[in-house]
Amino acid sequence: MTQKSEILPPDLWAGAQDDGHYALLKYQQDANDEILKNDVLVWEKSRRIGASWGISWIAVLVASLKATEGGMDVFYMGFEKDMTRQFVSDTGDHARLIEIAASDLQEEIFNDPDKDLKVFRIDFASRHEVLGLPSVARAFRSKQGLVIIDEAAFIDDLKAVLKAAFALLIWGGKIVIVSSHNGETNAFNELCQDIRAGKKPDYKLIRTTFDDALADGLYKRICLKKGETWTAEGEVEWRAKTIRQYGDDADEELFCIPNPSTGAFLPLALIEKCQTPDAKVVRWACDNAFALLPEDVRKRECLYFCRTELLPLLDQLDQKLSHVAGEDFGRSGDLTVIWILAILANLTRKTPFTVELRNVPFEQQKQILWFILDGLPRFRAAKLDARGNGQWLAEVTVQKYGSRVEAVMLTEGWYRENMPPFKAAFEDTTILIPADSDTQDDLRSLKLVRGVARIPEARSEDQSGKRHGDAAVAAAMAYAASRSDPEEYDCEVIKSPREIEDSRRPDGRSSIEQEIEREQLGRGDGNMGFRGMVL
Repeated sequence: MTQKSEILPPDLWAGAQDDGHYALLKYQQDANDEILKNDVLVWEKSRRIGASWGISWIAVLVASLKATEGGMDVFYMGFEKDMTRQFVSDTGDHARLIEIAASDLQEEIFNDPDKDLKVFRIDFASRHEVLGLPSVARAFRSKQGLVIIDEAAFIDDLKAVLKAAFALLIWGGKIVIVSSHNGETNAFNELCQDIRAGKKPDYKLIRTTFDDALADGLYKRICLKKGETWTAEGEVEWRAKTIRQYGDDADEELFCIPNPSTGAFLPLALIEKCQTPDAKVVRWACDNAFALLPEDVRKRECLYFCRTELLPLLDQLDQKLSHVAGEDFGRSGDLTVIWILAILANLTRKTPFTVELRNVPFEQQKQILWFILDGLPRFRAAKLDARGNGQWLAEVTVQKYGSRVEAVMLTEGWYRENMPPFKAAFEDTTILIPADSDTQDDLRSLKLVRGVARIPEARSEDQSGKRHGDAAVAAAMAYAASRSDPEEYDCEVIKSPREIEDSRRPDGRSSIEQEIEREQLGRGDGNMGFRGMVL
């Protein structure tokens, strides 16, 4: 078997000149490093941060190396001719700057059935080339090498282009897909969401927002190029001005948040196909007077609820399956929902039951939660809402059960990373949920806010009071818990020296016991020991 050649950057890669004018910024260098390490890299990025210019350096590196050194042809595709020409021209400028033998920019004709299209080309002494292709899937036919698809979200029929490009991977090629966003339903955003959902485990996704680029020195580089003096105040003003110029499109253009489309995050059809009548919903509501009852009365009432409503469900759980829990906390306004998942042998997550608590005192919520966790067979993990008042319950539960339980602060970043896999479970029917109208409404209330699925501020209402998507949050937490890899503890009991000695004696009695017996009988046979005699 031929070993795959590793692409090794030359020493000059860190900076083209000693003055650093052409050195890559950190996010540009990080992206190039990921290109070298991964067969498929997807980069969602802000506009105007020099992403294409940074990648053009990797094009020079790959094309300038011999095949035995890991070099290959480079094929660049942009969505319009001028940007394609600019990229190929940049690679030629870089090659001359670092004194790598390469031809001048050449123009050729690509024969397309509809019309002839221009392609741009630079040849290297390594016998590899950098070729700028038109944005049609047929352009990749019979090609092999590093493919760079730039501003992919703006390419017509991106799915067909990607289908053609992925064929190049069979013989050892690489693919880089880089773009700012162009709407939530665009094929590029769908690809990003599929990677986050775990559907593309062999793909690497990176993300660089406008603020990420500023933190790595973007504005300082702009000032250097313009011959201006950088100041912190100037950078703050320039950032604000740039955001104002983009207006309502700033989120999409600068902060990698695709403009939302209409409709729910989880369509009704997806929810309905995952519903099962086997999953139960247990509800308990308390009036305001219940919280003022004596502590022992509240405990007895709560224990009665647990034993009559929950214990039968816990007893029915399969003892061979692992179980996890998720919880969204509420007290006097919203519900507390505890969602249980059993992980089946085929990795489907099945909901045996959920528990909805309305206006239940803090101590009784703890009593119920701990009753459930104590009764779960092979309890694996739980994720609990640690916002606001829920932080107390999450904290004491972590203290009791250890690292299997995580207190989660629900942030935009948490939703961004965990909601795509959650949706994928509905798409693949690998999660089974209660056939319950209120639960269904909560799941349908998930909306895309700033490009991330979450519960909006508006509240719905059921027969017993207001809801705020509580079951949806608990379900997402439970699913995230099912994907976690918590630490597991075990112990091995080691015998004491006395137990070891006893096991060696036929009568199972230790020497100390024998000495005590001889002492009681008045026999002094000269045994030494704690109770022995000295003759």
